[in-house]
Amino acid sequence: MSRLLYLMGASGSGKDSLLDALRQHLPAHVAVAHRYITRPADAGSENHIALSEAEFIQRHRQGLFALDWHAHQCRYGVGIEIDHWMQLGCHVVINGSRAHLEKARQRYGQRLVPVCLLVSETVLAERLTRRGREDAAQVAGRLQRAGEYASALPAGCHLLNNDGALQETLQHLLAILSLPVNAYIYPVTSS
Repeated sequence: MSRLLYLMGASGSGKDSLLDALRQHLPAHVAVAHRYITRPADAGSENHIALSEAEFIQRHRQGLFALDWHAHQCRYGVGIEIDHWMQLGCHVVINGSRAHLEKARQRYGQRLVPVCLLVSETVLAERLTRRGREDAAQVAGRLQRAGEYASALPAGCHLLNNDGALQETLQHLLAILSLPVNAYIYPVTSS
């Protein structure tokens, strides 16, 4: 049975880098979905499909999103094409929102595989500072939110540590995809 791998993580944890690495080493039975977002295509590092507010609302009304939510002054959606891909036997990986995990669980049930990408505070601080998008106060705020995120992880979430080499994290992600649907949930970490 095909699965929906629902990747979550704090800002700066490396979700976009991990998804880019997965796209470069994509197994034949896996598809990575792009999110539809109401922000410019060149904003941030995520490979997304930019929509205007009006386009997003029209697509929502037409039922073209499998999942959608609002966060950080933007609307986010994952297209219904993922349902078709899963019907064809593909495992699908999406960049999800922890705040909307329950909505995804309701829609996909046992086929949903939640994965929480974690990174230590030290590594996260280095990454946020290096990318240079936030000032020191904004970095401190992101670190605080990341700590809150790590202290309240969703139940049944596979834990994936991204402190080390990206290739190692990618191998652990691919291992999660190979688990049986009703496998025992255990933490997967890089050493």
